[in-house]
Amino acid sequence: MLEVNDRPGLRESLRAWKLAGQKTVLVPTMGNLHAGHLALVEAARQLADRVVATIYVNPTQFAAGEDLENYPRTPDSDREALRHSGCDLLFAPTGETVYPHGVEDAFRLSAPQGLASVLEGESRPGHFDGVVTVVSRLFCLVNPDAAVFGEKDYQQLLIIRRMVDDMGFDINIHAVPTVREGTGLALSSRNHYLDPAQHAAAQNLFAVLQETAALGAEVDADFFCLEEQAGEQLRRLGLEPEYVAIRRAGDLELPREGDRELRILAAVHCGTTRLIDNISLK
Repeated sequence: MLEVNDRPGLRESLRAWKLAGQKTVLVPTMGNLHAGHLALVEAARQLADRVVATIYVNPTQFAAGEDLENYPRTPDSDREALRHSGCDLLFAPTGETVYPHGVEDAFRLSAPQGLASVLEGESRPGHFDGVVTVVSRLFCLVNPDAAVFGEKDYQQLLIIRRMVDDMGFDINIHAVPTVREGTGLALSSRNHYLDPAQHAAAQNLFAVLQETAALGAEVDADFFCLEEQAGEQLRRLGLEPEYVAIRRAGDLELPREGDRELRILAAVHCGTTRLIDNISLK
């Protein structure tokens, strides 16, 4: 596995693959890799000749008071995990590589408000502006044929797809289903903050979403009532919901009569740890 952290090294590493006509797929991450990230790498290996993974903790998507400084960083184990998963190139840029003129003087993108101001965007203003800013920069630096994102961050996935379409990036975006523990808890870098009791409580999130999806599939289901009931159930199970929302899968707008493809999305606090999850409702 090749490893580079600057722009000239990245260009040099990619040039031979491009000249040989090999296709490249990008797996953007912020490190602290777990089985969910490695599932993205495995999916990427099926899509192209070469897999490029990035590790960069992007400051522009963290709001004041969020856990930028405390975000877990495990570069040595990440490197080994990628090497054993079949990654061809690890691009772990410095801040100067991603933002050569500094974060404050950097050109930035803004995500469309219709998608970015609801749910996660309401809870974390400006978060998705930071996401599209850094992902667009990684797209320009790596110039991949495809990129892979997980469905756990479903709103992010929709926003990235919209950005690619709106800005004309010639990149195919592939979604990988959420990887879960045997209990159903979605894998997340933040799970390691949970103590044993909190970990047990967090497992209830997926179960409540499943129950809500089953009820929502019934004829004449009242989605607003289901959201309220799910929130109350989560509280009884030791979780503090930030939101539970049933939305249209394609644009996160409120469901309309005749809509068939929906998504249930939730964010909860378990102790001091914030967790998100979502599942399909058809």
